[in-house]
Amino acid sequence: MRNVLVLGGTRFFGKKLVERLLQAGDQVTIVTRGGLSHPFGEQVKHLQLDRTNAKVLEEAIGDGSYDVVYDNICFMPKEAEEALRLFADKVGKYIVTSTLSVYPFGEPRKTEEYFNALDYTVPNPYPQEINYGEGKRLVEAILLQQASFPVAAVRFPIVLGVDDYTRRLHFHVEHVQQELPIGMPNTDAHLSFIDSDEAAAFLDWLGRVDAVGSFNACSKGEISPGRIVALIEEATGKKAYIALETDKMHDSPFGVPEPWYMSTAKAEAAGYTFKELSGWLPPLIKQLAAE
Repeated sequence: MRNVLVLGGTRFFGKKLVERLLQAGDQVTIVTRGGLSHPFGEQVKHLQLDRTNAKVLEEAIGDGSYDVVYDNICFMPKEAEEALRLFADKVGKYIVTSTLSVYPFGEPRKTEEYFNALDYTVPNPYPQEINYGEGKRLVEAILLQQASFPVAAVRFPIVLGVDDYTRRLHFHVEHVQQELPIGMPNTDAHLSFIDSDEAAAFLDWLGRVDAVGSFNACSKGEISPGRIVALIEEATGKKAYIALETDKMHDSPFGVPEPWYMSTAKAEAAGYTFKELSGWLPPLIKQLAAE
């Protein structure tokens, strides 16, 4: 039986990851800050604390050691630095969730080499203001360059699912249904996506193989925001109202200026096979449209 720690495991793909781990017979501890309920009951050990408070996290972990640590809530370099110290000699493999946002917009399809965390310079001191993408670049760089334990970083694009609490696909379905404008600067920009089931499946797989380093993880194939809206029009029987500029509240969560998509050749070479985007996205749109 493996001992697994999941930082952030009570909603979306983190929750689905925990479900997979439990089904496999792993002993699971989850760490969350909020008071969100979870369906795992006494199957898991639940530590409710602020992950950004290193002292509290250290006290909670104590002398515990883990075969795998999944860190879904590491956003800033300081948190990565603290993880180096907290988990030294206590973890067999550390897997941190990263993002497509480490890459700039634009062609071509992004392979992992377009952002090499091993060569990225970590500034000292850190900038006072760090955006999401830069935060994840620094997290990867610190962990992959300095960790005394094996590290893998998973670069996800936008993750979709019925259970998406940010409701990014829901936004588009509801706007079409309610005949509201959708702000979309480039309807033809190809994007990568992954669904929450596969995000959890890939994390689970990565924790059971020896592969380390940075990995892109997304479904096979890309789709443009305009094509997504067309699928919603088909599912709802209504015409979408697309605008280059709208009030901010109507801006599409998929609104990007240029293409933004990834290659998964590295993960596939390591042994993982991703699902086709065309196999799950249209049915998901129909499901949301019927709600």
